[in-house]
This record gives sequence, structure tokens and C-alpha cells, in this order.
Amino acid sequence: MDSRDRAAELFQEAYEAQMRGDLQEAVRLYERSLAAHPTAEAHTFLGWTYSFMGDLDEAIACCKRAIEVDPSFGNPYNDIGAYLIERGELDAAIPWLERAKKATRYEAPQFPRFNLGRLYLAKDMLSRALREFEEALEVQPGYEPAARAVEAIKRRLN
Repeated sequence: MDSRDRAAELFQEAYEAQMRGDLQEAVRLYERSLAAHPTAEAHTFLGWTYSFMGDLDEAIACCKRAIEVDPSFGNPYNDIGAYLIERGELDAAIPWLERAKKATRYEAPQFPRFNLGRLYLAKDMLSRALREFEEALEVQPGYEPAARAVEAIKRRLN
């Protein structure tokens, strides 16, 4: 088995540990995956695990390492934005989420748009929030959280 295959196998084991709530084991396995073959995904998911543990500084650091490995991968930009929102650093989150929207490799392009919508809603910027939620629905039709947010904003504006 080559290093990429071993890294992928360890990544899957780490993800499974994370999903069952064994966060320390997930960290250990993501780190082993990264040692076998560094990927943007493993750095990002390691960061996600640290966020579950309440360590947003380490989560952000992992996402920055992911960006170094593959700047085209959208998840770490979005995740940094989400972590900054969680810390109440709304203005600092905006450029990260905007970069996530421009990422060329992203399986969930609705997330940064939805997060920007949440951010603008928190800043009481309803028109901008509405635009972001509508964009989330354009890239992912039927995305229920965005659809509910659009309806809620429209009720407030009427």
C-alpha cells in the first residue's frame, strides 16, 4: 500500500472516530494520515475536530495549513469564516467566506453563502443577507436552511 492509500485509510478511520465522538482518537488518526501524506482535507477535518473540542485557534491554524497544501479547496476558507463568526468576529470572517465562494474545488458551495447570510443577518443587513441566502439556493436548490432564512427575511421586510 502506498502512502496516499494509507493516508486515505487513516483519514476514513479518523472521520469515523470523529463521528462517533471519539475526538482524541480522531486527532491521533488525522495526524497519522497527515504524516503518511498531507492533504488539505485531512488538515481541514483535523481543524473541524479541534473546533468540536472548543479549540478554535487550533482549528483555524489547521485550516490555514490546509490552504497552504491546496489553495483551491474551499472548505478551509469557509471553516475559518465560521469559526470567526462563532467567536463574534464578524468583520474578520467576511474575506474568508468571500474566498470560499471563489474556490474552484468545493462540494458544498452553499455553505459560505449561507454563512455570509447568517453574518449579515447578525449585522441587521437584511438585503445583503437575503442576497447571500438566495445565492445559496442558486448553487444548491432545495437547501432547506437557506430557504427558511429567505422566507423569514421576506416576512421581516414586508
